[in-house]
Amino acid sequence: MDFVLEKKWNDVLARLCRDFGEEMDLQAVLFLIGVQELGQGYRKFKKDEKVDLMHIAICTLLEPYGYYRYDGKDKDGWPHFEATEKLPHLKAAQQQLLIKEAIVEYFN
Repeated sequence: MDFVLEKKWNDVLARLCRDFGEEMDLQAVLFLIGVQELGQGYRKFKKDEKVDLMHIAICTLLEPYGYYRYDGKDKDGWPHFEATEKLPHLKAAQQQLLIKEAIVEYFN
């Protein structure tokens, strides 16, 4: 376990909890990043839109690692990405560490 990363991750969670007044987990942070990257402000989202927001977050977070490239926005203002490199086969715990690391970088 990477204790430095976990400390930074917990610092990000604490800051978000302070800012939003509620507990956050990985899924909530991904949703928040997706809303931020969509740039349309918060509103009620349909279930499929929530999935799309999480996809936007993942693509945004992994873009600096070379896995995705931003392709622009569609007519409704939703960002689109193209996969540029195949993601490595990672176990669930490794995937979570990569995403946490990318989230820490995103908020720094």
